[in-house]
Amino acid sequence: MTSITIIKSKNGEYKEVTCLGHAGYADAGTDIVCAAVSILVINTINSLDELTDTKMEVKSDEDKGLIDCRFHESLSAGANLLLDAMVLGLKNVVSQYGRQYLKLKFKEV
Repeated sequence: MTSITIIKSKNGEYKEVTCLGHAGYADAGTDIVCAAVSILVINTINSLDELTDTKMEVKSDEDKGLIDCRFHESLSAGANLLLDAMVLGLKNVVSQYGRQYLKLKFKEV
């Protein structure tokens, strides 16, 4: 199962997105749930990097299925919109395939 934790501040600002694990929907290379999650998360991080001035710290470990993205400053409206779109896509993956493959958690700090 893939577990994604979205951490926001009390005033709703994104602080961190952590993705860990492999979905386990199918064998590696044919797992459409893992592919969907990877595309949503990686494309969002790449879009934040290429299309906005977002300062972020990104760590990854392919073997563990880890992507950790931390934001140290307030985000622009465009950056927030990209992250909101990612969350919408991830919620749709959960709705379509179930929580046994993707667990989406939200925390407030």
